[in-house]
Amino acid sequence: MSKGPISQFIEKYYLHFNSAALVDAAKAYEKQLEDGAKMMVTLAGAMSTAELGKIFAEMIRQDKVQIISCTGANLEEDIMNLVAHSHYERVPNYRDLTPQQEWDLLERGLNRVTDTCIPEHEAFRRLQKHIYKIWKDADDAGERYFPHEFMYKMLLSGVLEEYYEIDLKDSWMYAAAEKNLPIVVPGWEDSTMGNIFASYVIKGELKASTMKSGIEYMAWLADWYRDNCDSGIGFFQIGGGIAGDFPICVVPMLYQDMEMHDVPFWSYFCQISDSTTSYGSYSGAVPNEKITWGKLDINTPKFIIESDATIVAPLIFAYLLDY
Repeated sequence: MSKGPISQFIEKYYLHFNSAALVDAAKAYEKQLEDGAKMMVTLAGAMSTAELGKIFAEMIRQDKVQIISCTGANLEEDIMNLVAHSHYERVPNYRDLTPQQEWDLLERGLNRVTDTCIPEHEAFRRLQKHIYKIWKDADDAGERYFPHEFMYKMLLSGVLEEYYEIDLKDSWMYAAAEKNLPIVVPGWEDSTMGNIFASYVIKGELKASTMKSGIEYMAWLADWYRDNCDSGIGFFQIGGGIAGDFPICVVPMLYQDMEMHDVPFWSYFCQISDSTTSYGSYSGAVPNEKITWGKLDINTPKFIIESDATIVAPLIFAYLLDY
């Protein structure tokens, strides 16, 4: 298929500096897939609240991503947007808000993420009612699942259908659930649903063991990596943080700690970040630093695009989808 007008525009005008890095990274990502490699995409920040699902869901449907690592916030906020979109409020002048105005948003049940407010009642509590039943059923049956597996169960059960407020094709979590796409959610406890689950554990209504842990995620990822690395696995990192830090370490763990010296390094690396390298910043470190940690090879294609992921990621995905 020939490239569409967005891709043609990118190739014609994105020629230098960060724009050129964008094109290089997109073409190398495309070549990875053409060569039979798989690709992990990691989601940090508030990419779901930024509605990345509008294009990321199509990436999933078209098999442009084979595994995802994301924060607990991104896992749940895509579903929150699905069921409560009309109740979100945009605050374009968020830089000018006073502490009193911030407090007023809280009192209205609006939790602000940069320029967007998530409605507590329609988003958090709407999910809580349904996910609690799924947690409780598993708890009572002595069953254990990963955080994303519980979310998949909720989505595929149809219990949320009455609340849908956006086109279902714009939900990346629903696209992932339909494919049963592998997801790793490190640090899930640091999320609204994670906090809610912890509250039920403290109240004695659920057992902590009903939710599989981060260590179990790493052990699962180690098996997945070994089973899928024959033609290479690339690493496409949106933002920084634990969503990227956690899964990239599976390679040095296998090589150094498990002494599996036949395990290949990540076959591609790209990070979209506006973080700078200072005071030991990992998110702002240049990719070559990862060579010293046994994550990337000398010859691994490496790209860093120092820009806003809400601008860059949709453009790269558009290129990969031939838009």
